[in-house]
Amino acid sequence: MQLFDCTLRDGGNVLGQGFPADLTTLMIEGLLENGIDYIEYGNANGLGAYEDLKKIAPLTDAEYLKTAASYVDKGKIGMFMLAACATDERIAMAKDGGLHFLRVGANAGDGAKATKAVKMVKDHGLFCCYSLMKAYVLSADALADEAYLLQEAGVDMITIMDSAGTMMPDEVALYTRRMVDRLSIPVAFHGHNNLGLSVQNALAAYRNGASVTDCGLMGMARSAGNLATEIAMVVYDRLGIKTGDVYGMLHFIDKKLAPAMKEHGYAPAVSPLDLVFGYAGCHSSLTASLKEAAASEGADLFKLVVAVSSKDRKAPSRDLIFQTARELAG
Repeated sequence: MQLFDCTLRDGGNVLGQGFPADLTTLMIEGLLENGIDYIEYGNANGLGAYEDLKKIAPLTDAEYLKTAASYVDKGKIGMFMLAACATDERIAMAKDGGLHFLRVGANAGDGAKATKAVKMVKDHGLFCCYSLMKAYVLSADALADEAYLLQEAGVDMITIMDSAGTMMPDEVALYTRRMVDRLSIPVAFHGHNNLGLSVQNALAAYRNGASVTDCGLMGMARSAGNLATEIAMVVYDRLGIKTGDVYGMLHFIDKKLAPAMKEHGYAPAVSPLDLVFGYAGCHSSLTASLKEAAASEGADLFKLVVAVSSKDRKAPSRDLIFQTARELAG
């Protein structure tokens, strides 16, 4: 399973049309350092939206490219682009900026109109992703037919995008299965959390052949948000699937990103510590003792939660908590 982080594109909606340079570099560094190398960033409405759609982000496309210039060789970094905004000049600029991919987007049913944009991306030697936006407006079979047309046009990876967060897990399973059976390229799923089903839907896609999951740090995205990157990492880890450095990501969010976003009035729905409680099967009534032991013995709090729960999930004693903290501290 590959995580495809959309925070710096879709997540930009929480501030308007995108993130400023400082938050852009903070998140790119945090993602790369913790094993997430597929990163989509830039104007929330994509390449060219600043001019064509008057979606004014903190930076222009050229400025975003300059901001990420020192990172593009460290991961698979790219931008989104509505098919309607595709021009040869813009795609050439993305290529010259060192981007690995462009993700062309169009509403489901409009694939035939988007093949010209796909061809331009491929002509410039870029990896071409494609988002079937509002995927639910077509039947599963019709969407798979359109995906096959796009694969034939040159698309390298295709995303089922539940743009309204309306799909149920059984629908996601059906749509994914139909598409995986029809295609030879990777299939991704992008879900919003409007019905609180982002985790369930991602797992339904995975269990039916999707090999890529879209996500956003702290759930940041338009409307009710995406599946949180850190939650995706923890859930997949529980299934024995490594997608990155779980502890590193949780500490990055706890110590750097959450404080930075608090200044903008945004906080994660699930804090890193609460996520660790779920990961470990640890009751939150132990919070005070765990924090005290970690601080006293110099142990990593998140690792302490997991280590204690591995010994006793039911009723770990204070002595066990402190003893485990000393063991972790070495």
